[in-house]
Amino acid sequence: MDTNDIYHYLSDEEVMKYYGLAPFESLKDAEEEIDWYRKIFDHNTGIRWGITLKGNDKVIGSCGFLNFTKQHSRAEVGAEIAREFWRTGIVSEAFQAILAYGFKEMELMRIQALIEPENIASKKLAEKSGFVREGLLRKYEYTNGKFDDLLIYSILREEFL
Repeated sequence: MDTNDIYHYLSDEEVMKYYGLAPFESLKDAEEEIDWYRKIFDHNTGIRWGITLKGNDKVIGSCGFLNFTKQHSRAEVGAEIAREFWRTGIVSEAFQAILAYGFKEMELMRIQALIEPENIASKKLAEKSGFVREGLLRKYEYTNGKFDDLLIYSILREEFL
């Protein structure tokens, strides 16, 4: 089952540094995360895919959309991966696939990313993927006992295709 795999990377303090949740402390936390993935899919507000290595079923990360709104043809994108796979190009490859899916299959006009200013890797990924930095959302999100500023990046369908 994917629960152990997901727990492996979501219990890592470094992976969770910009995730918006505390590092997972039990398999139950991972089960609840999987339940949330199912719920956003069932309610048509998001979709999450597991990231695996080619030819292997072990989940090493995830990526997908949340806060999908059909009326406005937009969604937020996010991804994370186990630390041992950082800087391998895997997330960049997955990102290109899900952006294509969002614009072609979901018919999105806009995909946005909310990124903590200190999250250098995510900012680089967004910029490398063609996202434009639009601004700073001050004290936008309350997570882990504090309010965080978030940078907002976006890419439009015509910029991607």
